[in-house]
Amino acid sequence: MFDKKILLASQSPRRKQLLKEAGFKFRVKTTDVKETYPAELPVEDVAAYLARKKANASIDLIKGDEIILAADSIVLLGNTIYGKPEDAQDAFNILRKLSGNVHKVITGVCLMTKEKITSFSSISKVYMNELSDEEIEYYIEKYEPFDKAGAYAIQEWIGLCKISRIEGTYSNIMGLPVNAVYQELMKF
Repeated sequence: MFDKKILLASQSPRRKQLLKEAGFKFRVKTTDVKETYPAELPVEDVAAYLARKKANASIDLIKGDEIILAADSIVLLGNTIYGKPEDAQDAFNILRKLSGNVHKVITGVCLMTKEKITSFSSISKVYMNELSDEEIEYYIEKYEPFDKAGAYAIQEWIGLCKISRIEGTYSNIMGLPVNAVYQELMKF
C-alpha cells in the first residue's frame, strides 16, 4: 500500500520487526544522538522531541525520495520518566516502582524529508500487576532488559504474565505505533 522507501533512524530490533511485519520497505541507518532534552520540557513532549532530534541528525543520510522515520519511547509514571536502565540494579529499581501501578508508554515519532517534517506522539496506558522481588530478579536475569525503556518489553515475560490490561496499541508499547505511522505516512 505504501510504496515510498523509509530510512529507519533507529537500531531498535522491535521497530525493525514491526515495520517488516507491516510490509514497509525500509533500510536502517542511524547517527549517534545524545538522548538529552531541556529540563523545562513537559514530560509528555519528551518522546516527540527526541524523535525529532534523531531525525534531524539523520537528514544527510537520505537517498532520493526516502522518508526518515525516527522514534523514541519513554515510560512515564506520574511525572517521572523511566528510560533504559543503566545496569541490573537500576532495572530492579525501575520495575519495583512500576510494579502494581498504571504507567504510560509514550512513543514519539518524526517523519522527515528534505522538504517536510511532521511529528506526533502516541500514548498507551499499561496496568502492571505486583511483581515480587524474585519475579523481578528472574526477569532481569533471563531477559536482560537493558535496552528497553522502563526496563521491560511487552512481548516478553512481564508483558505476557504481569500486564493485566492496556489502553492504546500494543505496537506503541513495543516501540512504534504502527497504525498512527501508517496514517501519517499516507498523509505525508
